[in-house]
Amino acid sequence: MKNIITAFLFCVAMTTTNALADNLLDSVCKPVIEQDQIPSVSKKRLTIGGYGEAVASRMFYSNNYKRYTDAAKYADAKGFGQVDLPHVVLFIGYDFGKGWSMGSEIEFEHGGTESAVEIEEEETGEYESEIERGGEVALEQFWLQKSFSSAINIRAGHLVVPVGGTNYGHMPTEFFTVYRPEGENTIMPCTWHETGISIWGRTSQWRYEAMFIAGLDADRFNNKNWIHGASGSPYEFKMATAYAGAVRIDNFSVKGLRLSLSGYLGNSANNTLNSTGKYEGLHGTVAIGAFDFLYDNHNLVARGNFDYGHLSNSLEITNANMASRKDSPSPKNSVAEAAIAMGVEAGYDIFAHIQAMRSREQKLYLFGRYDYYDSMYKTVANMTDEQQWGRQKITFGFNYYPIKQVVVKGEWSNRIFKKQYNNESTVSLGIAYNGLFKL
Repeated sequence: MKNIITAFLFCVAMTTTNALADNLLDSVCKPVIEQDQIPSVSKKRLTIGGYGEAVASRMFYSNNYKRYTDAAKYADAKGFGQVDLPHVVLFIGYDFGKGWSMGSEIEFEHGGTESAVEIEEEETGEYESEIERGGEVALEQFWLQKSFSSAINIRAGHLVVPVGGTNYGHMPTEFFTVYRPEGENTIMPCTWHETGISIWGRTSQWRYEAMFIAGLDADRFNNKNWIHGASGSPYEFKMATAYAGAVRIDNFSVKGLRLSLSGYLGNSANNTLNSTGKYEGLHGTVAIGAFDFLYDNHNLVARGNFDYGHLSNSLEITNANMASRKDSPSPKNSVAEAAIAMGVEAGYDIFAHIQAMRSREQKLYLFGRYDYYDSMYKTVANMTDEQQWGRQKITFGFNYYPIKQVVVKGEWSNRIFKKQYNNESTVSLGIAYNGLFKL
C-alpha cells in the first residue's frame, strides 16, 4: 500500500499595470480566493480586512497523556470540553501606485501570544512550556510587491508558502471542517510562512508561483507532527544558513475546477543555533510533493489533497535532537523519514432548491470528509514506528452562510486509530468570518 501511494505521487508531477488593484488583493488573498472572483473597481488604495474563528467542542475521549501508552485504561473515559479561538487575523494592504504595493497580516492563534503550557503525550507526562515563535503575536505576512502585469509580479518579505491545499486556501470559508483539515495541518506548517522572495502571476487559465525562502529548522521536527513546527523560531530571529525553494502551479481550464501541483525542497540540518558538531556533515533535506483540487459548480463544492514528504538523515537528526540539552527548545523525540496526508471533502448546497433561501443568497452545505495521515509513515531501521501517529478521520457536518462573509459550522468527527488504541470522537460548533474592504 505504501509503495503504491508513493509511486502515485511521483507520477503526478495580460493585462498591464491597470490590474494592480486586482493584483494587490490576489497577492494578499492568494492562496485564498481566485482572481476572477475579485471585484474589479477601485482607485481606492487602502485595503483592510481579516478573518476570525470561534469554536466550542466536546471530546468523547480522555485527554490523559497516557491514553496511547496505556489505552485500555482510558477506553471508557467520559471526555472533556473546550473552547478556542483558532485564528483571529487582521490584514492591511496599500497600493502605492506605479506598480508598487504592500501587504501585512497579523495573526493571533488560539487567542494568545504563541506561548503555551502543554502536557507531553510521552512516557513522562511532563508539563512543557512551549514557545512556537518569538514575540507576542505572529506576523504571518509582510511584503512589498512590484507588479509589471497580472502575469508578472515580484514580491519580497514574509510570505505564505502555498504548498498543499490548506496553505493555498487557509481562510475559514475555504474549507468545510470547523478546524483546518487535520492531515495537512498535522504534518506541515499551516499556515506556512517564511521570509524570502517570490515571482508569481496569473493568466486566464494558469497561475504560478516560485519562491526562494529560508529553510526549516531540524531542531523542531518531531514524531507527532513531522515538520509542522519547523517554520517558526523560538528566537527573535530565524536561522537562514540553509535555504529552500517552493513552487506552485494552478490550472483553471475547466469551468469551476482548479487542479494544482506544488512542491518544496530544502536542507534543514544546519539551520539551527547548534549546527556545529551536532549536525555536522548532514543535509536533512526536506522534499514535499503535493496535489490538490477544488471543484465549485452546480451547487456542489469538492476539495481534495495528496501530500507526500521525505526527510534525509532522519535517524541522525533524531539522535542529535534526543541528545539536546534539557533546556533546548527541541521536542527531543523521533522524526520519520517520510510522512503522508490525503483527504477529500464534498458538500452540497441544499438551499439552492429553496426559492426563499436562494433569493436571500443564503447557503446551507451538508458535507462529509475523509482524511488519512501519518507523521511516521516510513521510518528507517533502528527507529520505532510509533503507530498511534497513523490516523484516519471521518467528519460529517454543515456550513450555513447567512451572508457570504459569515459562516456557522457544525460537525461530528471520529479519529480512527489502529485497534490497540481508542478512537476519538468529537462534536464541534464554530462561527467564522472572512472579509476584505477597499477604503
